[in-house]
Amino acid sequence: MNNRYLICSIAVPGVLAIAATAKAAETADHDATNERRADIIVNGLIVDEGQNKVTANGALGAKTLLDTPYSITVVDREDISKRQATSIGQIFINDPAVFSYSPAGTTDWWGTQIRGLGVRNYYIDDVPLMLYWGGTYPLESVETVEALKGLSGFMYGFGAPGGTISYRTKRPTADPLLTTELGWRATGDVYAHVDAGGPLTQDGRLGYRINIAGEKGRLYNEAKNNRWLASAALEYALTPDIKWYGTAAYEESKLEAEPFQIYWYAYEDAKLPKPTTDYDKLNIDNSFYRVHTLSAATGIDWGFADGWNAKLTYGYASKKHWSNKMFATIHNQAGDYTGNAYNFAWLDRSHFAQAMVQGEFETGPIRHAIVAGASVIATESYRSNEFYWSEDFTGNLYQDQPFRVTRAFDWSMDPIPDKQRQYALFLSDTIHFGDHVQAVVGGRQTWYRLLPLPGDPDSGYRTSTLSPTFALIGKPAPWASLYGSYVESLEPGSQVGGEYANAGEILKATVSKQFEVGAKVEHGGISLTAAAFRIERVNTAERWEAGVSQPYLRQDGQTLYRGVELIGSWQVDKQLKLGAGVVRLDPELRKLSPVVDEDGSILPSPLIGNIPAEAAKWQVTGNVEYAVAGVPGLSLHANARYFGRAPTGDENILYIPDRTIANAGFQYEALIGGRKVAFTGNVNNLFNKKYWGLGNIGEGMNGALSARIYW
Repeated sequence: MNNRYLICSIAVPGVLAIAATAKAAETADHDATNERRADIIVNGLIVDEGQNKVTANGALGAKTLLDTPYSITVVDREDISKRQATSIGQIFINDPAVFSYSPAGTTDWWGTQIRGLGVRNYYIDDVPLMLYWGGTYPLESVETVEALKGLSGFMYGFGAPGGTISYRTKRPTADPLLTTELGWRATGDVYAHVDAGGPLTQDGRLGYRINIAGEKGRLYNEAKNNRWLASAALEYALTPDIKWYGTAAYEESKLEAEPFQIYWYAYEDAKLPKPTTDYDKLNIDNSFYRVHTLSAATGIDWGFADGWNAKLTYGYASKKHWSNKMFATIHNQAGDYTGNAYNFAWLDRSHFAQAMVQGEFETGPIRHAIVAGASVIATESYRSNEFYWSEDFTGNLYQDQPFRVTRAFDWSMDPIPDKQRQYALFLSDTIHFGDHVQAVVGGRQTWYRLLPLPGDPDSGYRTSTLSPTFALIGKPAPWASLYGSYVESLEPGSQVGGEYANAGEILKATVSKQFEVGAKVEHGGISLTAAAFRIERVNTAERWEAGVSQPYLRQDGQTLYRGVELIGSWQVDKQLKLGAGVVRLDPELRKLSPVVDEDGSILPSPLIGNIPAEAAKWQVTGNVEYAVAGVPGLSLHANARYFGRAPTGDENILYIPDRTIANAGFQYEALIGGRKVAFTGNVNNLFNKKYWGLGNIGEGMNGALSARIYW
């Protein structure tokens, strides 16, 4: 396997050299892809670039990042393709506040974090997605991926306070578009992708965008990957002021024999086992995780008056997944473990409808930007008639594992689903006091209901809350902003899932609070965001108790996440761009219930003051992009990320060590036969660092190569 990695690392510079030599003459008249855009507006900002990008964040409406009083990172299609990213961790590799401990080529099993808190909120064009429990969204159909950091209660309603991952689908293009891409990932995974779009009528009123992709083969970690997807988007201008749109995406994915998901709660020694990338010894050959994901949306955009717009949206999403996934509880430094097979089937469905109006008016010298609307979310979750979790095998990390799943499993679904309903009204006003001061005042009133199961009236409940937001923004210049903001979020109570010992118990709804001050700059090639934040959240954590084979899920005390983040980039000149980022987190557990000592005395919880499980105090990033002046069309890029050590549990007994991971790649665009062709290559974990993640073995060295033709 190491030989394959060596081949991968040699292939990238080899292909680069061949391509540069063969086609340098043909690209003399080719425009460099890093040429600065010329559409500079009067105030010196480049349209829709850096902190001047316009994003639509739920009830906050469409605003530039400079005018948004929260920290948001937007990663566009160009960057995703250039780095051949396939996972959340790879997409946001240059943002130290966004992290996933699920390596590429594995199931994203509760793995994504923002500012140390787990992410449970995912959206596609504002439509909720049920992605937090395994699975990701197909990136081939995506134009941008956004990370809204911190609480999003006002923007999106009930949800966890870690933050929000929001996908935006590709839309029809004004000009005809057709690209085909063929690629390879180590050690034997082949993928293909077709992206087509443009007008369907001569007047250009009807446009389309279609993406079709497939992937099959063996990945770097010996997992077998098999997936395909299709997506479509249509837009039709009914009148110059009214536009209809519709989008749909469907993916089937099956990942077989991925490495174990790892638990550390029963670990007995002070030092971790030596990490290994001998993946053949870390998987069960007939294990799998299978997912079918569907999302669709349609809506009307109506510019009904000067400066005013109304939008009506309906969306549907479903996710069905089947698990024959393996978990290993590691016991000692020698690498001994006990293993569990986790079998279940699950189907989530959600319907979303929203009506929203956005516009501006003036009252004397004051300008108001109003966003108002109403939304409804209805979700249903069907669980399989059988859940299976049992200690089925034992083994050692450095020895072959002969266990195979042979038991028959009942994949049929219980016909009675868990049902949730969410109704909301929202209103915000961004008040402009001249050109230099803005104030944001808003609130979302949400009514939430968990419907009782038939014959069990105590299994349901109702609650409601007002999630307010307040912010003040100072604009000393059009290209800079200073802000302070406050927002709340309500997490709905939920029924504990089948993987916990207290399955079926109802956890109550909880309120979280966030305070943030920050600054944003986009000027003279410099893009900068800085923020200091404080997040208060009711603590919900796994608790292991003697005599049980599954953890309990409990609410107790408070987690406090304080921190600062600084992320910036500098376009030094047309060839060179530098970037760096840092997050310093100071998290702690507070207000935990007292414990009873062996003699019956009541003592403070020993966890008070500890770091919450899986939260690292430091994460640091650095990246560079360089357009090679002597070879038009050739650009190089590289990044490195430092991950600070993090405790495996609230007890802070065992820590995953820190590590630094580096990646590098290239992109070369050439004219071949009159067609533009983009050759792309990347090596992840460039120095083949072996390390433990929080729930997995780390991502070993792997690479990818592809060629995209623009027809």
